[in-house]
Amino acid sequence: MKTHSSGRHFKVAMAAGLLASLAMGGATVSASDSSYSPHAGTEYPAEVFWGDTHLHTSNSFDARMMGDTLDAEAAYRFARGEEVISSTGQPARLARPLDFLVVTDHSDLMGSIDQLIKGNEVFTVIPELRDAREKLLAGGPNFGKTLRSLISAVEGDASNPLINENVFRSVWERYADMADRYNEPGRFTAMIGYEWTQSRGGGSHRNVLYRDSAERAKQLLPYTVAESANPEDLWGWMQRYEDLTGGQVLALAHNGNISNGTMFPVESNPETGSPIDSDYVEKRIRWEPLYEVTQVKGDGEAHPNLSPQDEFADFETWDRGNGFLNELKKPEMLQYEYAREALKNGLALERRLGTNPYRFGLLGSTDSHTSLSTADEDNFFGQVSTLEPRADRSPEPLIRLADAPDVWRAWETSASGYAAVWATENTREAIFDAMKRREVYATSGPRMTVRFFGGFDFEPIDVNPNRLVRTGYEKGVPMGGELPHSRKKRTPTFLIAAQKDSSGANLDRVQVVKGWLDSKGQTHEKIYNVAWGDAHSRKLSREGELPPVGNTVDVKNATWSDTIGDAQLTTLWKDPDFDATQSSFYYVRVLEIPTPRWTVYDAKYYGEELVQDSKTSIQERAYTSPIWYAP
Repeated sequence: MKTHSSGRHFKVAMAAGLLASLAMGGATVSASDSSYSPHAGTEYPAEVFWGDTHLHTSNSFDARMMGDTLDAEAAYRFARGEEVISSTGQPARLARPLDFLVVTDHSDLMGSIDQLIKGNEVFTVIPELRDAREKLLAGGPNFGKTLRSLISAVEGDASNPLINENVFRSVWERYADMADRYNEPGRFTAMIGYEWTQSRGGGSHRNVLYRDSAERAKQLLPYTVAESANPEDLWGWMQRYEDLTGGQVLALAHNGNISNGTMFPVESNPETGSPIDSDYVEKRIRWEPLYEVTQVKGDGEAHPNLSPQDEFADFETWDRGNGFLNELKKPEMLQYEYAREALKNGLALERRLGTNPYRFGLLGSTDSHTSLSTADEDNFFGQVSTLEPRADRSPEPLIRLADAPDVWRAWETSASGYAAVWATENTREAIFDAMKRREVYATSGPRMTVRFFGGFDFEPIDVNPNRLVRTGYEKGVPMGGELPHSRKKRTPTFLIAAQKDSSGANLDRVQVVKGWLDSKGQTHEKIYNVAWGDAHSRKLSREGELPPVGNTVDVKNATWSDTIGDAQLTTLWKDPDFDATQSSFYYVRVLEIPTPRWTVYDAKYYGEELVQDSKTSIQERAYTSPIWYAP
């Protein structure tokens, strides 16, 4: 299989001037008296750093049971651009290294399955675990049943015999020390983290990320679902950690599209049944400033049933049920699972309770369970090690449980995604601080460079590449920021610039997605096409619709060409429907031209037929964190 991104045949039309301007910085910007940007007058973020905030290694119970034998050290080496041998014996290497990585193994049973399989006597002296080990090693039809019996801790079973504090502490300390060992400020950031897996077969998980070194992180063991499956108790643990150590942590909510209606509640806490009140919303936004909007288990920005006017809402959609498919989806669950709907509901909660709990920034990550952060379509190593590259992997199930009426198939997984962070330097502290202020964006894999600023004073001349970024910070707020109330009731304008991935496809279009709350408390959304490729031949209709960019994908040969679309798109856009009395948010969605999906590359490489239901091309994309306006 491929160990690098395979050669694609296309012309690269780099616009070096714009790319440099999008990443310009390092200078001190002098703020004018009228400036309201929190970044003006300071050294603003000069570079975008690429990473993965959600990766599992052999320390995760599920990854290990699905064949992952690589530890965190291999994960760091791979992310830094080194070649490693995968769990199935294949050489693997990224074509382009990452700038940072957060290994987020499950806190529940951290390292326990690995230790059991290796024969740790702490576990093998227990007859039921010794028997389970033999079944795991044997594989076969008993595997799924054995899996369910062993992971009861993730479903709140504090009596699970694999829960051993001494093993947990030993694994955690090695885990944190390994991150310190591979952390090289200025070159590669290894950020400490873990996943708290409130699951019950769903997906209301959180990744906890540390700003700190191992010295602080080791002072308190990570929180587990065996202690509590209530996210409010996780927030309490985060408060205790900061009080005890003087450090800082944040939580990244993720994978809401398979949470079966539990990720973004508006009436009551799904775990306790207690009402969503001012205490809940204040704590949630205090501890959870980010949301993972795209990853290997599908895309979580929007759903076609919730956004029927959005022609691009049905992208890598997982909506049949929860993670194990032992609880199927009901239509009423969808509104509490997707980012756009949560952003709208957050406006309504803010009016009701005084705080918006869903004022989150958007990131992408892989959620790979192979120790390998791969999000390239032509170099996708799958979600689990049993489905690493091989012939005929596409129709194989991810996992089959005895009580589940259906399975997720390998072809349904997405080669997604990555986190882009605008930070002042490549260090734990700078990247963490950028995440806290939400100056981040998500992509489904390609590394497009995107800038997004909102303000009231931008002028057409500010679109000039030589001044775009500097002006953006001087006159406005960046992605993740909040526009102030305009006493003069001026209409906000948005400065937007997008540059194609230098190794990727041209851009189809840039869209602004707006959501708002009307005087009756009803939420609304609208999508505006604000810049697009091939503008000489594609014109907006009177209703704001834009013709498709076209499709150059050659499915048989797994190729495409950059003969359509543009390498860069910039614009200054003014909201034509602005109402100064309405709370609103805006975020940018950038779409590439169609390119082959990973299943097409697989079919070409192995000389096999495509799975009937799998798509042949996709339009990769980026989502910026929103900019909010509050009257």
